[in-house]
Amino acid sequence: MVKEETRTRIIQEGARIIHEKGFNNTGVQEILQAAGVPKGSFYFYFKSKEDFGLAVIDYFSEFMGGRINAHLSDDSLPHVGRLKSFFHEMTLFFRQEGYSRGCPIGNMAQELADLNDTFRMKLKESLDAMESAIARCLRAAHDAGEIEPDLNPGETAYFILNSWEGALTRMKTEKNLEPLIVFDRIVFGRMLKGA
Repeated sequence: MVKEETRTRIIQEGARIIHEKGFNNTGVQEILQAAGVPKGSFYFYFKSKEDFGLAVIDYFSEFMGGRINAHLSDDSLPHVGRLKSFFHEMTLFFRQEGYSRGCPIGNMAQELADLNDTFRMKLKESLDAMESAIARCLRAAHDAGEIEPDLNPGETAYFILNSWEGALTRMKTEKNLEPLIVFDRIVFGRMLKGA
């Protein structure tokens, strides 16, 4: 039990640092120090830094999946409203963070997908899971008549996720919320405005 708690703490602290600095700019000793774990014990918990990185991707995926599913299961809102609520929460988070960090999965994909096929596939799984959650919500919105009947839920979910990831990249480079505001205006003010 203690070993699992320590492993979880290393992942959580490592994920926090990686979200700020990137995977390759984060050192093992820095992670262990932040987690309060003795130097040299990293390999007691992980086979390699790659093994640790895969665990961090799982951590980020579970966190993001939990956030999006919490919004998409909110029966008090129409389906499109649930989706908008999720993106609104994320926009508030990025404002609080000073327009920095971005999506941890998107950041790692930009940094690692061309360098390591194992990471690429794990990151693809994570992005696919987010896309699937959005698509399920849009299918329900489609069935409820909330969106235009000719809007393809799967293709629209793919576009929305790609647009969001791009907007986060622009937000980080421009250091303001304008890219996220435009995302909201186009996606929710035009594409999903209703049938």
